[in-house]
Amino acid sequence: MQQDLKPVRVFLEVARLQSFSAAAKSLQMTPASITRIVARLEENFGQQLLIRTTRQVSLTSTGALVAARYQPLVDAFDRVKLDLDREMQPYRGRLSVNAPMSLGLRLMPELVDSFKLAYPNIDLDIRLTDRLVDIVSEVCDLAIRVSSPPTDKSTIWRKLCEVPLTAVAAPSLFDRHPRPKTPDALDQNLCMSYGDSNEPEVWRFHKDGVKRAITTGTSVYSNSGDLLYRLACKGTGIAVLPEFHVSDGITNGDVEVVLPDWHLPPLWLSLYYPPYEALPPLVATFTDFFEAYLADERGFNFAK
Repeated sequence: MQQDLKPVRVFLEVARLQSFSAAAKSLQMTPASITRIVARLEENFGQQLLIRTTRQVSLTSTGALVAARYQPLVDAFDRVKLDLDREMQPYRGRLSVNAPMSLGLRLMPELVDSFKLAYPNIDLDIRLTDRLVDIVSEVCDLAIRVSSPPTDKSTIWRKLCEVPLTAVAAPSLFDRHPRPKTPDALDQNLCMSYGDSNEPEVWRFHKDGVKRAITTGTSVYSNSGDLLYRLACKGTGIAVLPEFHVSDGITNGDVEVVLPDWHLPPLWLSLYYPPYEALPPLVATFTDFFEAYLADERGFNFAK
């Protein structure tokens, strides 16, 4: 492409400097080469673009039109190429990252601080949302997700590890309601739903080969895990949340595990990307750092 633009660049430089010799010096070419390239361009257009005299070089009306039309295109091409060149550098550029709200608030402050210390010339645009973003239409370089195994085949998913789910409630809840011993004993009206729609969740418990699917009630819906956790701490109801979300609360007694002998299918902690043929260097840099940080600083188990 650069080679294809060369005649146009030569013509524009001659027009800017109003001199073949000055353009030759600016472009580090011979005057004869400059003259030959401009003549060939005029031949291709079938129009004279420059008026040559012994004293100066000036544009014809056609040449002025060509220059006016081509200069913005060449400038735009150069800007795009500069942006792409920056993105192809693994330690310099701008990266857009999307993460879920709950994980992002807990993880990203320390991670971003460490990342910026390691890579000060990489600018980060961090967006937190619990919905599954359309990573292509929203122009996101990569997203961090805690979700069920993906079904989307149009994007690239990189599973890092499994995230256990835990049903929790405040001990005070069971001062007012019976403590369930089995999933079938759960009171639907106390089971709070997580999701973006008003459809109730289905909690799929299993124990020793026995499976029970429990549909939550309609009392509380939310697309915020943080809100559901706070409601659970207040004794409003029971919430099923990722282990990283509730582990501190279990330890300090804010919540307790409901049905501790029963298990729920884990979620995936994944990175997902637009359909790259190969990870861009900046994305690969962040991916490697993210995995190392989780393993070293947060103790995530990356055994698949």
